Amino acid sequence: MKDNMIPEKPLLNGAQIAIRTLERLGVKTCFAYPGGSAVDFHQALADSGIQVVLPRHEQGGAFAANGYARATGQVGVCMATSGPGATNLLTGIADAYMDSIPVVVITGQVETWYIGKNAFQETDIIGMTRPIVKHSYLVLDPAEISSTIVNAFELARSGRPGPVWIDIPKNIQKMTLEFQFEPAPALHKKPLHRHAASAELEQIRHAIAKSQRPCIYAGGGIISGGASEELTRFAETYNIPVATSLMGIGAFPETHPLSLKYLGMHGTYYANYAADQCDLLLAFGARFADRSTGNAKEFARDAFIIHIDIDESEINKNVHADIGIAADIREVLHELNKEPVFLPRQEWMETIRRWKTEHPLAYHPVPDKLKPQQVIETLYRLTDGKAVIVPGVGQHQMWAAQFYQYTRPRQLLTSGGLGTMGFGLPAAMGAKLALPEELIINIDGDGSFQMNIQELGTIAVEEIAVKMIILNNQHLGMVAQIEDLFYRGKRGNTDLRTKENKPFPHFVGIANSYDIPARDVFSADELEDAIREMLETPGPFLLDCHTVYQDHVLPMIPGGKSCKDMITE
Repeated sequence: MKDNMIPEKPLLNGAQIAIRTLERLGVKTCFAYPGGSAVDFHQALADSGIQVVLPRHEQGGAFAANGYARATGQVGVCMATSGPGATNLLTGIADAYMDSIPVVVITGQVETWYIGKNAFQETDIIGMTRPIVKHSYLVLDPAEISSTIVNAFELARSGRPGPVWIDIPKNIQKMTLEFQFEPAPALHKKPLHRHAASAELEQIRHAIAKSQRPCIYAGGGIISGGASEELTRFAETYNIPVATSLMGIGAFPETHPLSLKYLGMHGTYYANYAADQCDLLLAFGARFADRSTGNAKEFARDAFIIHIDIDESEINKNVHADIGIAADIREVLHELNKEPVFLPRQEWMETIRRWKTEHPLAYHPVPDKLKPQQVIETLYRLTDGKAVIVPGVGQHQMWAAQFYQYTRPRQLLTSGGLGTMGFGLPAAMGAKLALPEELIINIDGDGSFQMNIQELGTIAVEEIAVKMIILNNQHLGMVAQIEDLFYRGKRGNTDLRTKENKPFPHFVGIANSYDIPARDVFSADELEDAIREMLETPGPFLLDCHTVYQDHVLPMIPGGKSCKDMITE
């Protein structure tokens, strides 16, 4: 190159631009499955330093990216081809959308001239995804690929986080051009909220000072907003008990005297009654979902309600707020913590202590049988409460929430809003890749585990040291519980056994076929030794815990009911 000449722009195709942009954004891991409309992406990935994890099913890849993002708060990335590859991602992305998880999806699409002509493996993925993403992009100019990906990452993390979808036709991936990247992109969260006004902060302080029975209802927004420390300080300095939503578990340490654990359908007696009897409800980063509130008209019926959330659309959507503020919860708590109002509220605190004493989370052991609650309690003790728990969806999910004590954000990674069976195993896989030094344990049910059991292949090949515990009751336990309580025990296809009623399948044998060590556990006497073996064995390990059948998750507030209708035994 001669002096004073402008350096030539490198000649790159669209796929190379996409992958180099991911590199420049700091992406370390991508969950990607190849296909005809995604070959060029994978060719570019082959020349990249990005770790490519090949799931055994695209849904597994979506959940793995989901778990990666939940574990870190960073953007998870997954990729697939057009048509069935893209549609196989939908459930995992809908799950991320419901729980406000930042994921960026990149899919291949058929060539532009085939779009709309029912070509092989063509689907209108943009139309399909609009209800389950913050935004969908169809890129028709390779020069716009890089800026689109940068915008997608910023949007996924900004305001209320969530997934963003990018669809790139095959011919756009192949098209070459002289392309000069912009200076290294510095991602910023776009300011999609306003600050709370001083008058609003004073209204909140005044409401707290007047209150005799206040209660905090903390949701997943505390975790995604990085406001856990501020919440703890607020609760302590204002002396207010804290109940979380399922998604908010870990936002406030459950070992803290002010903790009520979590409220809702399978929440604690004392959390639900504190919300019911309080005269002031402080809803922070929560959306008043039906699983938390039950009958919304009865929820905190006599309370003055203050609702603070970054998403303005959630204010007054399900429950009327006397004060509703769309703002960053961390900023609001930071300001409120400058002038705390501490009141002893002895009568209220004594009432809560009595509820905790009289209605603890408990179960009845059965001689020579293994109870699922025992498994969780023993695991908690042997891990010193330090593991990151990633459950599937079902009864096991609720027992994991009830009988493990969570003390930090992102310690329970669970599918809350969509409640997706099959979430646990691939999400745990993604979490372990994101946090290799953490102890990541997938707690699953025999039904939920089989939804994405093929990801044992990914775990084996990639040597992902996930620990797996199956609470195996040979049934779809949560649905069977509903049948027991509301359908006179009539079974409607909830039994997963063979016709001979033998345990099925042999999970230990399946794990061994993937060269993953595993062990059956049939009794409480074996449990502690088995868990120790799992924890001490390097790499992945599966425990199949054969638990009693027909055990119910209690307490339970039936759908659409209030805590007055709570089933406790």
